Amino acid sequence: MLGIDTCLAEVMAIPGALDAMLVDHTSGMAVAFSQASGVDADRSAAALTEALRATSDGLARTCPGDVVRIDDMMVTTDKGHHLLRLMETVFEGPLVIYVRLDLERANLALARHRLQSIAGRLTT
Repeated sequence: MLGIDTCLAEVMAIPGALDAMLVDHTSGMAVAFSQASGVDADRSAAALTEALRATSDGLARTCPGDVVRIDDMMVTTDKGHHLLRLMETVFEGPLVIYVRLDLERANLALARHRLQSIAGRLTT
């Protein structure tokens, strides 16, 4: 099982990673984060949590009667790729791994695969 610091270090080792954060999905608080310049981790964590909740609610409305569970979410902006990986943990409740990736240097498929692997080792 990975520790939180090792988890964050492995996320930052993904090619093209610019910054990363581990977020408590229930409270919207940052559990751990990389030292990105000019980023308010607590406000960012709260905003990411709200975006995930809004996405989940929207998907639930488009699939009435079905249970919708988000595994991961990708957003591409003019400033970079943003990947979020949701996971259930036995010790902290639901957590989210977030990584912001460089548009030019990142490989989305590789980053998504690595996040899935890291999340699996964090929760086992």
